[in-house]
Amino acid sequence: MTHAPKPPRHFINLPDVDPGVLRGIVRRARDLKRLKFSPPQLLSGLTLAMLFDKRSTRTRVSFEVAMKQLGGHTIALSKEESQLGGAESLEATAQVLSRYVDAVMVRMSDHAALSELARHASVPVINAMTDRSHPCQIMASVMTMEERCGRVEGLKVAWFGDFNNVASTYVEAAPLFGYDLVLALPEDLHARVPPGARVTADAGEAAAGADVLVTDTWVSMGQEGKDIAKFWPFQVNAALMARAAPGAMFTHCLPMHEWEEVSEEVAKSPASAIYDEAENRAHVQKAILAWCLEEAGVSVGQRKVDF
Repeated sequence: MTHAPKPPRHFINLPDVDPGVLRGIVRRARDLKRLKFSPPQLLSGLTLAMLFDKRSTRTRVSFEVAMKQLGGHTIALSKEESQLGGAESLEATAQVLSRYVDAVMVRMSDHAALSELARHASVPVINAMTDRSHPCQIMASVMTMEERCGRVEGLKVAWFGDFNNVASTYVEAAPLFGYDLVLALPEDLHARVPPGARVTADAGEAAAGADVLVTDTWVSMGQEGKDIAKFWPFQVNAALMARAAPGAMFTHCLPMHEWEEVSEEVAKSPASAIYDEAENRAHVQKAILAWCLEEAGVSVGQRKVDF
């Protein structure tokens, strides 16, 4: 009897993955971080294709390091080196790549296009960032919160500045991980926030008693020349940090526009976890890759783990 192949385990939208699985991925990421200098060769012989339609530092390096430390291989293709946006359909690209590689990581602007590619792929597709969401970044942020604060559930997390793809994914992740999120944004952006999310135009109110303060650049890639005057009241600075809970953590997904969305004093303070979180991108992506590829005969850790 011929059995139909199992559908691939994609990692595209956080709400599409069971919360218990997401928490398991973070736990496994912490295990893999402890094995940083002697990583288990979980992905030996497997290949990850990495597709980009815009420049990247952390995404490119963290995924390449993650795959190679676990024994796998990578192939990186820019928009100019692949058929993304070319004459070939996304369906054809997905089907061809599925015959060559074991998983596909995509960093592209168009979320709908990434979702279409995943629909036609017979191997796992991982969302490394779109204009709508950034799930790998928020997984790394959750891991860093656990390291710094000892937990995620019940924390007050305050976001400041623009409402972008990272902010949107923090909103998606809040009910999945159990943290209390408040967004401090200019009033004209409040209509973009999903119903049910807490939003204020008062940065001080958002910072009061917060355990984690988060921001991102006010000028994302492709928005050069954007007027940032309305964002200055939402800069994370020493006065704002003073309103937070004792021992509060600050983080930023990078890159920073120095010193706009965060003051130099805060970015370089002991409260800052920006480079811890940047490192954790690699470890959490190891765990995401291992989960996605587990059906390929990969065991997570030195023995099989039930995600």
